[in-house]
Amino acid sequence: MDLSKILSIAGKNGLFKVVSQGKNTVIVESIVDQKRFPAFGHEKISSLEEISVFTTGEDISLKEVFKSFHTKLEGKPAPDPKSDNQALKDFFGEMVPEYDKERVYASDIRKMVLWYNILLMHDMLDFMEEETAEPTAGEPPAAEQQDPPQAGADEDSVTPEN
Repeated sequence: MDLSKILSIAGKNGLFKVVSQGKNTVIVESIVDQKRFPAFGHEKISSLEEISVFTTGEDISLKEVFKSFHTKLEGKPAPDPKSDNQALKDFFGEMVPEYDKERVYASDIRKMVLWYNILLMHDMLDFMEEETAEPTAGEPPAAEQQDPPQAGADEDSVTPEN
């Protein structure tokens, strides 16, 4: 699941996909109604990939929160984000027990629940690709795999310049 192309725009309800980028604008499409419009550089735009949640230990990414929702709810929708604040806090406490109750507000939880439900409803939550991206036992991670030598570039034939 790639959340880097999913945006939240301050003052606008819902989530948006990046369609194209211009010099000072980003063309976005609403995930809910597929309407396209420009989002300008002066607007507060946040990629869901960049959002994290305060915990009593290290902050956790929004992707991890959504993964917890998906696992514990067995792929079902979260409760209505318009529920009362205490019900939302209780729900979020079950999903992310280590969240910082003083710094994560009910309005933050409401947004996360709404976003999760939108992504789930539009079949945009796919945690399988993360599991297959991890290397199997005995296989080095992709970053450690060596590239094949390039034609005409021999390490022995390179001489330092004087």
